[in-house]
Amino acid sequence: MAVLAGCGSSTVVRDSPGASRPASQPKYGASTRVQRGDTLYGIAFRNGIAFQDLAKWNGISAPYTIYPGQSLRLYPSTGGGTSSTASSAKPSSKPATGSTPKPVPATPAPPPVASGISWRWPADGVVIGRFAAGDASKQGIDIAGSSGQAVRATADGVVVYSGAGLVGYGELIIVKHNETWLSAYGHNRKRLVNEGQSVKAGQQIAEMGSTGAARDMLHFEIRYNGKPVDPLSYLPRK
Repeated sequence: MAVLAGCGSSTVVRDSPGASRPASQPKYGASTRVQRGDTLYGIAFRNGIAFQDLAKWNGISAPYTIYPGQSLRLYPSTGGGTSSTASSAKPSSKPATGSTPKPVPATPAPPPVASGISWRWPADGVVIGRFAAGDASKQGIDIAGSSGQAVRATADGVVVYSGAGLVGYGELIIVKHNETWLSAYGHNRKRLVNEGQSVKAGQQIAEMGSTGAARDMLHFEIRYNGKPVDPLSYLPRK
């Protein structure tokens, strides 16, 4: 790849120890069993949960070591569930006799959360798949390319996952940029970085491929606090 859109230095905002961070949405009653090759980051990514919350809910401290066969809760050990008070206070949706129900206006999508990061395009090519909120099969964008084409880190960070253990992503790399922002690069032919390795914006981290996909392409995601957001809201316009 000759040119990346949005060239320039990347800025990574580091959270201060006391910085507030919105909590992940728990999956009450759900748990997962650790398989060989799993990492805390990978499990958190697969379930749309911030790794800090998953670790806290299961009493796991840094460096977040987990073991095959270990059961991890996807929710905190206390609280949760539906509040009976809230349920009893909920007004009836049934309209009064003789009244005409008023249409409920659509709730506009919230504006993108400011990241403070100067994102770069991870690969050169045409976007052939776009993000769709709430669609588990469209949690990022797909960029068409050719086998072996360079896949580059979209911002400075640390590799927290490098493997093929997440179904549907093929050879996958996840980069942590700060305590709330991650980027993910899937369907690679070859991974060029290992977990724990620091990477710089624009550095080649993989070769594009078709593992877990029907054609050569890069599946790219940006996640805020574990939840996928639309990468096109953050990447510079081409």
